[in-house]
Amino acid sequence: MAGSETRIRETAETPAPPDTVKILIAGGFGVGKTTMVGSVSEIKPLRTEEPLTVAGLGVDDLAGIEQKRATTVAMDFGRITISDELVLYLFGTPGQQRFWFMWNDLAVGALGAVVLIDVRRPESSFAAVDFFERRRIPFVVAVNGFDGRHPYPAEDIRESLALPEHVPVVLCDARRRDSSRDVLIALMDLLIAAAVDD
Repeated sequence: MAGSETRIRETAETPAPPDTVKILIAGGFGVGKTTMVGSVSEIKPLRTEEPLTVAGLGVDDLAGIEQKRATTVAMDFGRITISDELVLYLFGTPGQQRFWFMWNDLAVGALGAVVLIDVRRPESSFAAVDFFERRRIPFVVAVNGFDGRHPYPAEDIRESLALPEHVPVVLCDARRRDSSRDVLIALMDLLIAAAVDD
C-alpha cells in the first residue's frame, strides 16, 4: 500500500511535458530558409540538402543566386525552447516549385508560418504567401536582407505583396540568431493575439 502511495506522489510531482508548436519556415528557392532554421535552432538541425545537379538546369531559376550549390529536397528541422511550458518545432520547406507538393504534408498540424522573402527577389515568395492565405494559416513575412541590407521599408514590402494590415512584416537577417528569434517572437505574438480574439 505504501508503495502505491509513493508512486502516486511521484506522478503528481512529475512536471508535465511542454506544449509543442509546429511552425513552418517557407518561401521561394534560395531565400534563406535553411539558414534561418540553422541560426535559431538549439539543436543541430536536420537538413536534407543535396547538391544542385543538371536535373535543375532550365527548371530552377538561379537569377540572383548564381553562387548557390545545394538545395533542400525535403525539409529542414530545428527546435527552440521558449520556456519550460513551450517548445517550437521548426520545419523549413523546400523552395523549388517541383518540391512544393510536400508543402501540403508539412502544413498538417502547423499553428503558424514564417514566409521568408529575399529582398533582392520578392517575387520568389508570392506562392508562399498565397499558400498560407488560402489555408488560413497565420503567418508573418520576414524580409531577409542579405548582407544586412534593407533597401525597402516594411510598409513598401507590405504594399508590393498586397498584404492585409494584420500580417506583420519584419526586416531580418536570417544568418543572425537574434534576428531570426525576433521573427519567431512576432509570429508568436500574432498567434497569441488571434487566440485571445477567438
